[in-house]
Amino acid sequence: MGLREQSYLILLALSQGPLHGYGVIKTVRELSEERVRLGAGTLYGALDRLSGDGLVVVVKEEVVSGRHRRYYDLTGHGRQVLAEETARLARLAATAQRRLSLQPGMGM
Repeated sequence: MGLREQSYLILLALSQGPLHGYGVIKTVRELSEERVRLGAGTLYGALDRLSGDGLVVVVKEEVVSGRHRRYYDLTGHGRQVLAEETARLARLAATAQRRLSLQPGMGM
């Protein structure tokens, strides 16, 4: 079973290095071409689950303008899961392309 899309996008957002919550929200929006817009509650619930699964970890905490900010990063296991899920999705997309190109009138 693959990752939920939101979880996959969060891991992908963190693949370039640590981000705080708003950074993750912004990067997920960009990666999804504005299709996925995470609210704070959804994001932190997902980060808690991903942390509990050993995929992400808090690497830094600070207070900025009176607001508590946590920075999250992938663990080694998280990077491995992201790579495996990316390979699975690539195989699925390749299969879909082959199937679509075999349908009459759908040649590419």
